[in-house]
Amino acid sequence: MSGFWSFWVTLFSIGCWAWILYWLVGILGYRPTIAEDGTTGHEYDGIQEYDRPLPKWWLIIFWGTLAWALLYLLLFPSVMPGSWKGITTVKVDGQDVPWTSANELASDLERNNAVFTTTFNDKILKDQAVTTQISNLAKLQAQQAKNAEPNPELKSQIDQGIVALAPAVQKLSQDPQAIKIGQRLFLQNCSVCHGSQAHGATGYPNLTDNDWIYGGTPDKILLTLNHGRVGGMPAWKAQIGEDGVRAAAEYVLSLSPGHGSKDNGALNPTLVSQGKAIFDTNCAVCHGKDAKGNQDVGALNLTDDIWLYGGDRETVRTTLRNGRAGVMPHWDTKLGNERIMLLAAYVYSLSDHTKDAAPAPMTATATASAAK
Repeated sequence: MSGFWSFWVTLFSIGCWAWILYWLVGILGYRPTIAEDGTTGHEYDGIQEYDRPLPKWWLIIFWGTLAWALLYLLLFPSVMPGSWKGITTVKVDGQDVPWTSANELASDLERNNAVFTTTFNDKILKDQAVTTQISNLAKLQAQQAKNAEPNPELKSQIDQGIVALAPAVQKLSQDPQAIKIGQRLFLQNCSVCHGSQAHGATGYPNLTDNDWIYGGTPDKILLTLNHGRVGGMPAWKAQIGEDGVRAAAEYVLSLSPGHGSKDNGALNPTLVSQGKAIFDTNCAVCHGKDAKGNQDVGALNLTDDIWLYGGDRETVRTTLRNGRAGVMPHWDTKLGNERIMLLAAYVYSLSDHTKDAAPAPMTATATASAAK
């Protein structure tokens, strides 16, 4: 609020308070002339007016309201908020700061988060070494957050600290209590895109199968949740033309065991042959010569029968013609490391990992980074 409006709102508020007080005191001090019959001599429609004291309960409430209004002006930044901060304080980041609605929210979130973190460490994680890793990681993240521009070296240390939590996430994925909490976090934050059953939707991956765009191991899931993902499929019509789009789409459909969709009908061999040449020249850079994709850049595997945007012929053409853009938001600043670990454990538990190898042990570099 500008200084102009702060002044006038303050003046109006104090003026109303003083005006009400003036009339209340005036009325209480007023003594009308009383007739012999006890009336004031006023009569309205046959109703005579007596001089009787105001009800005690009404006066108590009225005076109490005035007192509270005055106390409120002192406690909170309600008088010229730009100048008077009030005498009420809340604790944020371990320091007493003047009360504002934003500071009160931050203080409440800190208290609630402290309770959650203590419960997570003592009753769910139960591993002091991992607790220390999380604490050190949080310090690195807080240091990075203060930088105007991300520090590449610090980011590398943060990523190593995140990856170092992967074995703990795999262990949490076998804990029913951790999975239950992770499911609640998923429903609150992720289900709007991936669905309450995590089966995904058009443009949003299914998290219950074993087809992963950026990798489905605990370390990859942790990195995805922490940093988010920005995927981009470029538009190719300007480079290869409409005929090239149709040929490349036909070749892509030929790679899938089900040829994309039963409604696609028979493939055109000539277009498939032409599309292969286009694919090898343009698309193999990301998807690979074998078209099995590249999780490092989020390039999809085109040889299975799983489609992110749909496998019918026209949808594949649209993807090639116009490109696709997908964004997975980052959750590090909103959820924190403990909640992300629980969420990652739940997501990891949704798919079949019976054939997965044991998680790789922390490297010396990651261990050293986590210990800083």
